Amino acid sequence: MVNLFESAIALHSKGRLEEAKEKYRELLTMSPRHADSLHALGIIAIQEKNFEVAVDLIRKSLEIDSLNAAAYCNLGDALRARGSSEEALASYERARNLAADFLEPHLKRAAVLRGLGRFEEALKSYHHVLAINPADVATLVNRGITLKSLRRFDEAIASYDQAIKLKPNFAEAFYNRGNALGELERFNEAVASYDLAIAIKADYSQAIYARATALEALNDYEQAALGYERALALNRDHEFVVGALAYSKQQICDWRRYDEFKETIAARLLNRQRVSLPWPVLSLLDSPRLQRLTADIWVERERLQGDTASPQYQSSPKGKIRLGYYSSDFHDHATSQLMVGLFEAHNRDAFELYAFSYGPITDDHLQRRVIEAFDRFIDVRAKDDAVVAALSRDLGIDIAIDLKGFTKYARPGIFAHRCAPVQVSYLGYPGSVGARYMDYLIADETLIPAKQQMHYSEKIVYLPNSYQVNDNKRVIADKVFSRGECNLPEGVFVYCCFNSAYKITPSTFASWMAILKSTGDSVLWLLGANQKAAENLREEAEQRGVDPKRLIFAPFMPLAEHLSRLRLADLFLDTLPCNAHTTASDALWAGVPVLTQVGESFAARVAASLLKAIELPELITETPEQYVHQAVDYARDREKLGKLRKKLAEKRLTAPLFDTALFCRHLEAAFKMISQRQQAGMPPDHFQVEP
Repeated sequence: MVNLFESAIALHSKGRLEEAKEKYRELLTMSPRHADSLHALGIIAIQEKNFEVAVDLIRKSLEIDSLNAAAYCNLGDALRARGSSEEALASYERARNLAADFLEPHLKRAAVLRGLGRFEEALKSYHHVLAINPADVATLVNRGITLKSLRRFDEAIASYDQAIKLKPNFAEAFYNRGNALGELERFNEAVASYDLAIAIKADYSQAIYARATALEALNDYEQAALGYERALALNRDHEFVVGALAYSKQQICDWRRYDEFKETIAARLLNRQRVSLPWPVLSLLDSPRLQRLTADIWVERERLQGDTASPQYQSSPKGKIRLGYYSSDFHDHATSQLMVGLFEAHNRDAFELYAFSYGPITDDHLQRRVIEAFDRFIDVRAKDDAVVAALSRDLGIDIAIDLKGFTKYARPGIFAHRCAPVQVSYLGYPGSVGARYMDYLIADETLIPAKQQMHYSEKIVYLPNSYQVNDNKRVIADKVFSRGECNLPEGVFVYCCFNSAYKITPSTFASWMAILKSTGDSVLWLLGANQKAAENLREEAEQRGVDPKRLIFAPFMPLAEHLSRLRLADLFLDTLPCNAHTTASDALWAGVPVLTQVGESFAARVAASLLKAIELPELITETPEQYVHQAVDYARDREKLGKLRKKLAEKRLTAPLFDTALFCRHLEAAFKMISQRQQAGMPPDHFQVEP
């Protein structure tokens, strides 16, 4: 029997599985309680991905030999593979207890715990292994990854450095070190670390992709695009790289493959492929269905579906509803520029306000206003998602409001861990997050017509006017700018658009060029923060027969001064499929009419929502032809434009759009209805807030 078992093992080790199985079965015929053969057959079943069979065989072997630590470890592998994480953990734990110096179950247990988001427990396993074998470089890297998940970035970098010291050619250590540096926004150092990883492993597509992402964060979109192209060339199935490449090219208005990207992304999304992160799709595809599908795919990949069970606790003893606002943008940022007046206007007799901030401490004037407006302002940058969620529950937050969605620096994991009984998506992300953890989305009837509710995982709260809050205390500088100061010629009609370059699409630009051709005494005033985009747009204009000098680019300026110089413009031209959001409000607040073309998706209907709330629906067009015709008409008929601007000046302080107190009352009514439904044990549902 010994020789037969050795023969079976030899065949097994050579990958001759069918022959090995015959030998093991022959042994079992001779000795039905041959535990090692049952165990070995279980291992083959794992190799053949027959995990149920593997579990059954290894459990039978353990009924005979209950002290086999390796068998418990392999049983854990089979249980993990079939999705039984908790049972797998128990099996690895039994293996650890049977053989304390057997490191494999410690490492596998840590991997399962990481997958479950139980990072502190995983960290203990890695510490145990490193206490026995401090030179285990793979474990040093995995410990670093776990520390990064816990947002202990400096400790993570130290762990990677320790691995690199032991193994200077360890590409994975340099790659993960770059990831941690990126989290600290030390992007130049991150690029250098990725470079070292790529120097060791030239075809390291993950490092090449991550390097491109860091370059994008440095606003070097041209080099970022080259990096994404290289990653794609190495691995055509690389996750999310097509969307990243398309977006980086949009940032510099390089449209040479624009249609190809749109078609590729749409087709792959329909096949549920991981072709793009959610954000780039908002400005590429005017399709609520595809935008929702992108979110679904991302949530599934990141395991963000979360716990649907709501935490249960009593409301504030004072009867107040505790609101938690969560964002990285509680400083001089577009979100706070819009929202600070709301925070200040909230009724403190009915609500307690908590800010959970995971953005920078800037101590700028806006951040000081925001902090002053909250009952508690909590800096949670250093806390991981599970800890932030637990803190929220401990504080008894009744309604958690996510102001980020899937935008830059978002922390969706906080909501996946259920930080409050009811969770609401608002303002930051113009679309569905596609996750069960998000109960409601604040919108209005213009943004999401009832027929489109099917494309949203959230229940829709319809506000009476526009979904967008505005701060009616926004200051416009006293300085009066001359056209000369802004490089604008005298005596011409000034069209403007201060949207980011990525929102400018070939079709929108074609409309703009048609407008300029029809109005010879006009210029187009654009945001000039991106030099390469400016060069490409001027080249595009020339190719379309328009003098590139008619495109004038404005440098960055503090908001109050920018609002003042905006008054030099005659008409703001919106983009599609991603409209102006805060930039549209800026223009209207400064007294500049905004002309928009309405699309299908949330992001493509924002400007229409704002225009209805300021009672200027005549500025909403349905087709490119209507958009061009109306823009030209205003330039040719200055009297008509003058009446429009006069109407805007009157509505600016009387219509709902800039009535912060009115908006606050409507939003608070929504929160009260949400709270009442939750307290009554009723599930979330669509509802309308009455005017």
